[in-house]
Amino acid sequence: MRVIHPLICCIGLALTASAAAAPAGDDFPLSGNYTQNVPCKGDGSDPAELQVKISAQEIDSKVGVCTFLDTKRNGKSINAHVECKFPAGPLMGDVTFTIQADNTIKFLDRDQNYRSVLYRCPQ
Repeated sequence: MRVIHPLICCIGLALTASAAAAPAGDDFPLSGNYTQNVPCKGDGSDPAELQVKISAQEIDSKVGVCTFLDTKRNGKSINAHVECKFPAGPLMGDVTFTIQADNTIKFLDRDQNYRSVLYRCPQ
């Protein structure tokens, strides 16, 4: 399923999901700003196409917005069912985020067509 490839390809990823879809703001371990596949400088010089903002409700990037429809935590991994809004239309898919000891997050789509590493930006 190539649904998620566009989501991460330029994952820089504004819809609101219900509160039941994901934990509230500060409780959601993925909340923050990231860059894809390169360390984040966080000084305003990171390329826009690599920037990603994750909240408890959505993933927002230059490519589009993906809303979390459901999330389940399994140890260091968070499995998410998402609906993405792209110019070509909405797409649904499943992704996994795995929190690493070095404060990065490994991203993988359900069909393992795309892998990425998200680097948390300094606050």
